[in-house]
Amino acid sequence: MLRYTLKRLLSLLISLAIASLVIFAVIEIAPGDPASFMLGINAQPETLAALRAELGLDVSKVERYLTWITGMLSGDFGTSYTYRTPVADMVAARLWVSLPLALYALTLSTLIAFPAGIYAAARRGRAGDMGVMGATQLGVAIPNFWFAMILVLFFAIKLRWFAAGGFVGWDEGLAAGVHSLTLPAIALALPQAAILARVMRSSLLDVLGEDFMRTARAKGLTEWQTLRRHGLRNAMIPVLTIIGLQFSFLLAGGIIIEQVFYLPGLGRLIFQSISARDLIVVESVTMLLVFAVIFVNFCVDLAYAAVDPRLRART
Repeated sequence: MLRYTLKRLLSLLISLAIASLVIFAVIEIAPGDPASFMLGINAQPETLAALRAELGLDVSKVERYLTWITGMLSGDFGTSYTYRTPVADMVAARLWVSLPLALYALTLSTLIAFPAGIYAAARRGRAGDMGVMGATQLGVAIPNFWFAMILVLFFAIKLRWFAAGGFVGWDEGLAAGVHSLTLPAIALALPQAAILARVMRSSLLDVLGEDFMRTARAKGLTEWQTLRRHGLRNAMIPVLTIIGLQFSFLLAGGIIIEQVFYLPGLGRLIFQSISARDLIVVESVTMLLVFAVIFVNFCVDLAYAAVDPRLRART
């Protein structure tokens, strides 16, 4: 297991190094100069040169890349061009919204998908199976931003159970913070739950046809005992893959939901920074999200090995 972990860790480090180069290169070649954007088209050349020097834009791109990446390794993400505050402080404040939202949505998605997928697999071809599959097809087809607006109209405007947008902050207490994130979490979770339920059902159906499952039933185990003791563990590999991908999507791809609910999260920070040409913020936040995606995939690989020891033997 140690050898397997070290190989995956080396792959993670190489992926991060390549990702940092790609992120920096793509963002730096984007049109528009941050200093010119901040000062406007009528800025004097001397003033523009002074601002570029202040922002560190007057050095070569190689030097800027090395300064940026070494700073990130030490926890210094640089200083925002627009707000003139440390990027690390901005990220930390927004992360306390995006990360709980992603975990909340993933928890809801898993709690909905697992029972639905197991129930559909156990009732294959029956009315229950068709009902679950119909519901998941609808969940996949509905855009989450449209579903989010429906939630706002019904639960916030009509019933007034939730606020239409905004985040009260964790200073108001755990219950108040979770309450503020409930509608956005539901909007993110249900489409993901539909995908996960379908994968769970498909994976279980593949396992149910295996010889060892027939042997377990022949020994006198009931359908549910066979499914619980032997089916779920062997069906978890593709399910873990989807869960890892979903968490990465929920953390990095919630920008539309954050805009709908006016949440001060990482997605909205990236959107605002792109609009303001605040390159250092865009680079740092994007790199942080890439790290989260790669790290989650690393954890999923370790979970694979824990679920199926045969994977460790192949390395």
